[in-house]
Amino acid sequence: MAEITAAAVKALRDKLNLPMMEVKRALTEAGGDEEKAIAILKEQFKKVQVKRAENTTSEGRIAIAISADTQSAAMVELQCESAPVASNDGFLSLARQCANQLLNGPGAETPDQLLDQPAPEAAGKTLRAVWEDLTNQIREKIVLARIIKVSGTTGGYVHHDGKNACLLVAEGSGGKTDVLRDVAMHVTALRPLCTHPEELNADVVSAERAKLVTEAKASGKPENIVEKIVDGKMKTFYNEQGVLTFQPFAKDDSKLVSQALAESGYKAKSFVRWTLGN
Repeated sequence: MAEITAAAVKALRDKLNLPMMEVKRALTEAGGDEEKAIAILKEQFKKVQVKRAENTTSEGRIAIAISADTQSAAMVELQCESAPVASNDGFLSLARQCANQLLNGPGAETPDQLLDQPAPEAAGKTLRAVWEDLTNQIREKIVLARIIKVSGTTGGYVHHDGKNACLLVAEGSGGKTDVLRDVAMHVTALRPLCTHPEELNADVVSAERAKLVTEAKASGKPENIVEKIVDGKMKTFYNEQGVLTFQPFAKDDSKLVSQALAESGYKAKSFVRWTLGN
C-alpha cells in the first residue's frame, strides 16, 4: 500500500477544507490516489444527505443582489438546521454567490437549475459543488429553498438577522435610490399586504365606500363635501387594510409612502417580502 504522507493529506485538506482525519482515511482507502479519495469523500456527502434528509431546516439566511444600475435584483433563501451554521462564513458565502449568480447569470426557474450554474467565487466549480463541499464540512442539512429575480428599478433590504427581506420595484428614475431601500425596509418591518388599493377585494372596497357615503349623507353635508369626506376616510381604510402606498412612511410618518417615493421621482409598482421559512 502506498505511503500516505502528511504533505498529501494537507494538500487535499487545503483543497476540500474537510477534517484532517477524514481526508487521511479517504486517501488511505484510495491507496494515495487523490481523485479516488475525492470520489470517496463525495460518497460521504450522499450519506450525510440521506442521514439528515428528515431534519428540519428552520434557520438560515436570505440574501439579495441588486445590479449597479438598480434595474434588476435577485433574492434567495438558503436554509440550514442551526443558528451557528447560519452565521458560518461558508454558508454566508454560498448564499451570496447564489444571489449574485441568479442576478448576473442566465437566470433560473428553480433552485436546482441555479445550483447547476457556475459559482462566482469558486473558479471551475458549480454552486452545487460548493453546496456539497459545505454540507460535507458542516454535516448539516442545507437547502436552497427558493429564488426570485425581478426587473425594474429596484431597492432592497435584508434585516440584520438575515431572516426578513424585501425587494421593492418602482417606476421612475429619480436617481435617489436610498428611498427605495428605505421603503423596502418599511415593508420588511410593517408587513403591508399589497402595494395598491386595486389589489384589494373589489367587493370589500365597494361595500366600505357605500357605507361611508351613507354615513356622510346622513350628516346633511352637500354632495361635493360628502365625496371629500369619503375619499379621506377611504385613505384610512386602505392603510388599515395594509396597502403600502397609503401607509405612513416609517422613516417620516408625516408623509405617506407614496408621497416619500414621489418626492424622489418614483412610484411603487410591486414588492416581494420574505420571512425565512414562510
